[in-house]
Amino acid sequence: MQVRLASGAELEAARARLVAEWGEPVMMRGRAWRLADCDCLVAGDATEADEDATPDFAGLLAFSRAEAPVAEVVALNAFAPGRGVGTALLAALPAHLGPGFTQLRLGTTNDNLDALAFYQRRGWRLAALRPGAVDRARATKPSIPVVGEHGLPIRDEIDLVLDL
Repeated sequence: MQVRLASGAELEAARARLVAEWGEPVMMRGRAWRLADCDCLVAGDATEADEDATPDFAGLLAFSRAEAPVAEVVALNAFAPGRGVGTALLAALPAHLGPGFTQLRLGTTNDNLDALAFYQRRGWRLAALRPGAVDRARATKPSIPVVGEHGLPIRDEIDLVLDL
């Protein structure tokens, strides 16, 4: 699986796809992350497409270097689940950060049991629990669902970290 740092028109297309998936802003730790401020990794084969074509991404990872030495994974989508896309994106990220980064961090919600298992199998560790954080985030982003995966109420944020 090829993973590359997006630039130019591909970066804009990647950001637009992530906004379509996540909405904007992405809320975590009381912060509103704008995808337009993030760099993006793209998974999938590079293809020469005409200007009007929509890129066919296998997966996307938006990240921020704004809180160095910690890099934030703001959004991760594997559009072909179970094929190693998310794993490839996460594995490629450290090489694209530049010097001085010591940790990767991301957040998820209490209902996202599949993501919690996915990250922990790849060495990420639970770092923080913020009870009621999602309830508070809805004041800024009312489109956040009340009920999520497995029929669980979405209330809390959970941070995971990976030391580099």
